[in-house]
Amino acid sequence: MQVDHASTDVFQLKWELVGHGWAKCHLADDAKQASLLVSYCTDALADLVAATSALYEQGSTTRFFFDAEPQELRWVLRPANDAIGVTIHKFPDVAVSPDLPDTDGTVIWQSAHPRHAFSHAVLDAAQNVLTEHGEAGYRAKWKLHPFPVSLVRDLHGLHLRDDDCDLPHERTRP
Repeated sequence: MQVDHASTDVFQLKWELVGHGWAKCHLADDAKQASLLVSYCTDALADLVAATSALYEQGSTTRFFFDAEPQELRWVLRPANDAIGVTIHKFPDVAVSPDLPDTDGTVIWQSAHPRHAFSHAVLDAAQNVLTEHGEAGYRAKWKLHPFPVSLVRDLHGLHLRDDDCDLPHERTRP
């Protein structure tokens, strides 16, 4: 599926721990916004950070999913020229959807952003969660998975090394 609109530097992502074992992933750009409720059945934040890092190491499409009990929220990150196409497909039942093609899902988010803008938003979201909860607090709320310190550190290094990002980077990273 082609990303059907121009790339924009405006991309915001917020990760909010809600209750025990649940998080809200808020997405926004200059045209729209969405909120995804995700479960700890997958290591969702770590998967998002790892997939973002993979954009630096390969030129191919990267896929991962969030378990939304019972839905699957499949992310597809596709490099296209100087941008990253972001498409999120929703499937009704994660028990049967992993083997289904992307086209069987309903597109609930589609946008394109420069890699530096997308990566920066992912890093800020992770850092804000760590600042708010700390590693122990994150683990207490997320339950099955620790905060992805090394993945965030790796993405931060790739972002600073390879991206021409003029956004602030003064905050202490994990």
